[in-house]
Amino acid sequence: MARPYRTIKEWPEQDRPREKLLDRGAESLTETELVAILLRTGNASTGENAVDHARLLLKEFKGLKGIDTASIHELRTFKGIGPAKIAQLKAGLEIGRRLQRARWEAGSPLRSSEDVYRHFREQLEKEKREIFYAVLLTNKNRKIRDVKISEGSLTASLVHPREVYNPVIRESAAAVIFVHNHPSGDPAPSPEDLEITRRLKEVGELIGVRVLDHVVIGHERYFSFSDRGML
Repeated sequence: MARPYRTIKEWPEQDRPREKLLDRGAESLTETELVAILLRTGNASTGENAVDHARLLLKEFKGLKGIDTASIHELRTFKGIGPAKIAQLKAGLEIGRRLQRARWEAGSPLRSSEDVYRHFREQLEKEKREIFYAVLLTNKNRKIRDVKISEGSLTASLVHPREVYNPVIRESAAAVIFVHNHPSGDPAPSPEDLEITRRLKEVGELIGVRVLDHVVIGHERYFSFSDRGML
């Protein structure tokens, strides 16, 4: 009976994660294979190769998001993970997060509410308090910049039209998108969300600024007022 493969070097070349990535592209790899490349080596004390090690790590921390949110101390409790591997993992995940944020840079055009969601998702999903942003845009719907308006539960006093539209007027923005998060994870708009959106839209119409959307970010999902025909 043939001896089962143990080390990745003994695998057929087309099945090795690194070679597979170079030949078919990173998108062809599973999460386990991608993590295995970041780890580079397995756990010699248990005889696990890098893929085995990555699979166990993902299982222990319940996926990439769990690894990302785990502290350095928590990761160090996993057998076979030392400072070098932790640094490689955290660096790889941070690169992905920064790339995600960079997809809608200043000067980039707005294509859809999903652009807004992807831009703010990593930043707002973990917040324990509601944070309200205004995204300023040109008359061609190209992004100028993001402005944080308030932190805390949305109320008329926290999100006052004067505070919202001051930066819009200073930057001569032609349009604006509002964004805030729901720490509960449910992005369905509250009565306060509906009222604030209505008031801000009315003020925008008075001063000639188009309100393109209000995006509410929850856990792995979002609500767009524009997509639902509510603006």
